[in-house]
Amino acid sequence: MNNAPSKSPSVSLEFLGCKLNQAENQELARKLEAAGYTIIEPSQKADIYILNTCSVTLTADRKSRHLLYQARRLNPAARLIAIGCYAERAPKELEGIAGVELVLGNDKKMDLARLLGNVSVPKTAIQQQSIGRTRAFLKIQEGCKNFCAYCIVPYVRNKEKSVPADKVITSIKGLLSGGCREIVLTGTEIGAYDGDRLNLEGLINRILTETSGAPRFRISSLQPHHITPALLALGRDPRLCPHFHLSLQSGSDTVLQRMKRKYTSATYRAAVGLIRTVIPEAAVTTDVIVGFPGETGTEFKETLALCREMKFARIHVFPFSPRPGTAAAQMPGQMADAVKKERAAQMLALARESARQFHQAFLGKTMDVLWEQQSGGVWSGYTGNYIKVYTKSAAELANCLEPVELVKLYRDGVWGEVKEYYK
Repeated sequence: MNNAPSKSPSVSLEFLGCKLNQAENQELARKLEAAGYTIIEPSQKADIYILNTCSVTLTADRKSRHLLYQARRLNPAARLIAIGCYAERAPKELEGIAGVELVLGNDKKMDLARLLGNVSVPKTAIQQQSIGRTRAFLKIQEGCKNFCAYCIVPYVRNKEKSVPADKVITSIKGLLSGGCREIVLTGTEIGAYDGDRLNLEGLINRILTETSGAPRFRISSLQPHHITPALLALGRDPRLCPHFHLSLQSGSDTVLQRMKRKYTSATYRAAVGLIRTVIPEAAVTTDVIVGFPGETGTEFKETLALCREMKFARIHVFPFSPRPGTAAAQMPGQMADAVKKERAAQMLALARESARQFHQAFLGKTMDVLWEQQSGGVWSGYTGNYIKVYTKSAAELANCLEPVELVKLYRDGVWGEVKEYYK
């Protein structure tokens, strides 16, 4: 008789898209690990492959299908499970892929650990993992009712729900006890947070008041009207990272109107001005869509001009992609791919120059860096204001928070010299 302990089923989780999907994957991984499963990297041969899909563009749909096909090729016997926004929008398309045995939309995907059930294996057979130990993404809210003209998200995540503040605090304390050094508060529209009669400012205040230790907290994407003096005042606490991601999408008021965005270039400019006044070292990052239907050359130049003026630390550039089911997909004036490609190239050139100038302003300064990973002997990590820093070290730096002197521009960030390690 073979008395060797049974092997714990292995699970790989992969995601596409937003930080909210990443937060959900980390939560699912913790639940599955607690239920007895072994969590492994998506590149490894797993017994169960789970993909948290994105459907924000047709390209995201295509990538989701590709990853499922790829997982099938890696292990034809694997159980394939598709969850998330694509699964919410078009479950039949995913059910038609060979090997996909379960498709769960956004309302049911977090029940996956319960649906799969516990694994009865000895604890010695379970390989414990550090999931989101360095930087954890924590969902505090989901759902959006803005219905911007180009966006499918409100159709697949249309129920606004906020995680109760007590549950958020409990989750944070659990992550901190596991050694996590940075927690990113994320959601579909976190500025709309409304849990236990607290808004976002009230929640962050509770977090800073009721948690101890020396981690960092980072806020994910906000809208310009979410930037208030009360929110920025919380930035006096050094644990709150001086980094604000404000999606611009366009610097032209006429394009913003067609997009059904709820701000103007003036209100956006005022929000960034307030941030820079209160927290001068803060990074402001953004998203820009080029080639929106009907975008004239003049409107595009207005976007270039505003982006140049804002001196963004990082610009994510997206050529417009018509998403069936949205208002923008039916708008007249759809742009030729060649035009979108040319405008994206111009915006990307500005993005590179803007990032370089932002990084250059901090050369010679010493800033805390949370080291995350190593490649070829070179470590990389981020400052509180989201500057990517590199250094060469034979030491194990993962999850170390250190003061580092920023000495020169390097790759997509800066090169740093480690001063001393502290916990």
